[in-house]
Amino acid sequence: MENWKEFTDETISALLEDGSDPDALYTIEHHFYDKDFNKLEKLAVELFKLGYEVTDAEEVEFEDGASAWVFDAICEQSLDGVAITADAIKLEALAKKHQVEYDGWGTYFEGDEDGVEWEDDDAEE
Repeated sequence: MENWKEFTDETISALLEDGSDPDALYTIEHHFYDKDFNKLEKLAVELFKLGYEVTDAEEVEFEDGASAWVFDAICEQSLDGVAITADAIKLEALAKKHQVEYDGWGTYFEGDEDGVEWEDDDAEE
């Protein structure tokens, strides 16, 4: 299990240190993947029912040649570290229930330099 509190605190600190707007609403993207499209689809339906916007699954190929299906569950919220950490823990548990990998969360800089993404590229269990 990833230390989501530490990751969230570090990500929020980095955003704010770089001048991101502390009062903005942020697009938080929670990342999921699995080789089995059907398992991923069942999780996506459950996340949609919980109020998340769910992106269409896409097949991606990894550097080692393996492939998997990926999608994001998206919500808009403030940079509330407690709430984001709670979501990450809840969504990781939900992913485990569906035997799907939760690959962390990411967001974007909010301010004059829109489009810079901050996310956990190396999240592993």
